[in-house]
Amino acid sequence: MARSVQPVIGIVGGGIRGSMFAAAVRQHPDARLAGICESDDGRRTRLAAELSVDTFADLGSMITSVPELTALVIATPDFAHRDVALLGIEHGLDLMIEKPLATAVDEARAIVAAAEAAGTMIMIGFENRWNPRFSAVRDQLAAAGSPVVNQVINLNDTRFVPTSMLGWAGRSTPGWFLMPHTLDLACWLSGASPTEVYARGRRGYLDARGVQTWDAITASFAMSDGSLLVLNSQWILTESHPSVFDFRYELHTEASSYYFDIADSGVTRYDSTGISRPQFGVVDGPPLTGVPIDMINSFIDRLNGVDLELPDGRHGELITRAIEAVHTSVDQGTPITI
Repeated sequence: MARSVQPVIGIVGGGIRGSMFAAAVRQHPDARLAGICESDDGRRTRLAAELSVDTFADLGSMITSVPELTALVIATPDFAHRDVALLGIEHGLDLMIEKPLATAVDEARAIVAAAEAAGTMIMIGFENRWNPRFSAVRDQLAAAGSPVVNQVINLNDTRFVPTSMLGWAGRSTPGWFLMPHTLDLACWLSGASPTEVYARGRRGYLDARGVQTWDAITASFAMSDGSLLVLNSQWILTESHPSVFDFRYELHTEASSYYFDIADSGVTRYDSTGISRPQFGVVDGPPLTGVPIDMINSFIDRLNGVDLELPDGRHGELITRAIEAVHTSVDQGTPITI
């Protein structure tokens, strides 16, 4: 496929994340937004009006209409990455794929194998790597060189997420929706990989409300450096919780300990509706700023030839393999080798 000097980027998926990524690409001086693929007619019409962007019913239509297309940002639901990724790779496009790479190991392997055969680039959207608090601690850990002993990460959502925000929660779990974030972060900060997992799950609340999935999952990992990792994720916190998510992280080495509370923005609001914590992850501009904006800016920089360390397809495959092992362990009640 003919390539332009400036990356020409299409967005696949017009939900919350896809529309945000479209706005981020549109404002970037060194990239051009080709448009958004969105299967829902009403949403497609709304996006065209709100963002003044070309919209397409499917990726095939975008590829035909924009022959100079060079890259895609895939922001479809977690379970719907494979087909659009493979079609993009078939046409020589570089990809940024929202986490997780896929929700099945065979799908993740198929995407990675196709990209490696075609020589196209894959970046996985593990956005916590762009949080300056985490990157600063990673630098400190690398400088200190003290072995990691254990990590415990709690990443939870309120029940609003599976019952109202997502129309596809029944095809996901708190393991697939939340744990890829935390497992990637634990690997990135420690430099270790998961080797074995034992997990348990609880269900009932969402089942009773017609969303057939797990309420909560806890997973205990053995890591390649001999350290221990525990991930806890549920998505039925009450909506009276001051933020839509709860993100607390502790990391212990032989020489030091770190504690994070990412949901605590430092601002607490009290009004007639109760207590809340306003979030500032993305700040409306112009220009639009924030951690996920920095992430997509790095993708664009990479497309423009900047040498950056980015989470690639092989790492995304590892995370998918580990989270699939979590679910196998929950189902079988035994430890699973990763």
